[in-house]
Amino acid sequence: MDPVREENETNADFTARQRDHAEVRMKYYLKRKKCDISNPKCLMVAKFTISDAIRGSILDCDTATEYLKKVESQFTGSSKAYASTLIKKLFNEKYSGGGIREHILKMSNMASKLKPMNLGLKNEFLIHLVFASLPKEYETFVVSYNMQPDKWDIEKLIAICVQEEERLKSSQGITVHVANSL
Repeated sequence: MDPVREENETNADFTARQRDHAEVRMKYYLKRKKCDISNPKCLMVAKFTISDAIRGSILDCDTATEYLKKVESQFTGSSKAYASTLIKKLFNEKYSGGGIREHILKMSNMASKLKPMNLGLKNEFLIHLVFASLPKEYETFVVSYNMQPDKWDIEKLIAICVQEEERLKSSQGITVHVANSL
């Protein structure tokens, strides 16, 4: 808004304020012009990166921010369903080979997705879920952990599970070698 002259303000003071305000106004108009140029581009990118089914259900908007808010509002109700899906996956996850580290990181990633929904799991609980997902070959390893008084974090769990995986692989390799030589 343009400056308004104060009651007791001199001409020189008012002129100085108008001059200062002109610079502020110019910066505003330049910034506004950049937004006016970039907004349609951002809106186009947002629309074309969203699937057709979602795009068709959202009314046109003037700004990219407004459009993204409408997209977000379409999915707020489904966050509960997404949380349920993540929890089911987390509880039903089973290690089927292919690297224990990747398995633990996958489960940790699923658990971290629950935190923004205020459903974060305690680290100790996640570790027990990981142990529950391991096959029978890791049974003595799990018992060994349960006998220890100290608790592990995810990093230590990964490091020790990788060691156990290597031990199991090497012991299975020896068994296969012995069976083939008989």
